[in-house]
Amino acid sequence: MSKPGPKKDNALDIAKLIDKVGTLKGYDQLLNLVLDETIEYLRDPEDPMRTTEQTRPLGLVVCRGTSVTLVAPSLGSEEIANPFLGGDDA
Repeated sequence: MSKPGPKKDNALDIAKLIDKVGTLKGYDQLLNLVLDETIEYLRDPEDPMRTTEQTRPLGLVVCRGTSVTLVAPSLGSEEIANPFLGGDDA
């Protein structure tokens, strides 16, 4: 039986975002997300691929990690170092 290698850094270290970014309240190893004070943007009834400006509050929700396709900031962003570059390649 082989020993597990050194733990690799995740490209997305979500643990440091809890209670600091938006309303992320928790997550698990499958990246299921617990979000509070959520707002749903309603879809256009004539074109389900488009969202409208109409919203409705949902409150506390659990999003299955397999269903999450995008996590994006609503109030801006910050550039970070490329986690895939090694050593002096930055």
